[in-house]
Amino acid sequence: MLQSPPFPEYTSGHSVISRAAAVTLTKLFGENFSFSDNSEVEYGLRIRDFKAFKQASEEAAISRLYGGIHYKMAIDEGVTQGERVGKFVVNNIQTLK
Repeated sequence: MLQSPPFPEYTSGHSVISRAAAVTLTKLFGENFSFSDNSEVEYGLRIRDFKAFKQASEEAAISRLYGGIHYKMAIDEGVTQGERVGKFVVNNIQTLK
């Protein structure tokens, strides 16, 4: 059970940010960049393994539903917004090579 946070329900910020990051990181590192997340081990949770950034972003998005923070519509729209933001970043930001 999570405490209700003091911010608007629509749209899901985690969904937007996670998907935008996933789109950008996928462009930089490729579709099948697998990684492990151990950031919650100290709190008794196990290491999470992901096959791609998009997989991690989908889990982050749906977690907001399971936590009772957002409705599915806010999550879906957040993912759509994040996809657009990520594509904008990829198409408009130049990186050093």
